[in-house]
Amino acid sequence: MHRKKNCWEIKNCGRNPGGDKVAEFGLCPVSMPGHYEGVNHGKHGGRFCWRIAGTLCGGEPQGTAAQKLFNCLDCNFFKLVIAEEGRNFKLTPADFAPPKEKLKATG
Repeated sequence: MHRKKNCWEIKNCGRNPGGDKVAEFGLCPVSMPGHYEGVNHGKHGGRFCWRIAGTLCGGEPQGTAAQKLFNCLDCNFFKLVIAEEGRNFKLTPADFAPPKEKLKATG
């Protein structure tokens, strides 16, 4: 199986670590370690960007996850992830459960 690409590899936003737009716009929260490692087979939130606030698309700030989702529905990258993941596609955090070990540790 080939490695699936993250949003910054397809969209070429330059906000990933080492990217050419980091000095101007800062690191994108999607490219940072967080709660969405591995979702839809992505690195960090790289294949779950539609659910992470603070992104830019087309050079425009996209707002909260709820505000930007409608724009994301027309995004070619979003459609690519759906096609590649098929029935295993994760749209929202409700589509996956945290490991039971994490639940026991926090509660």
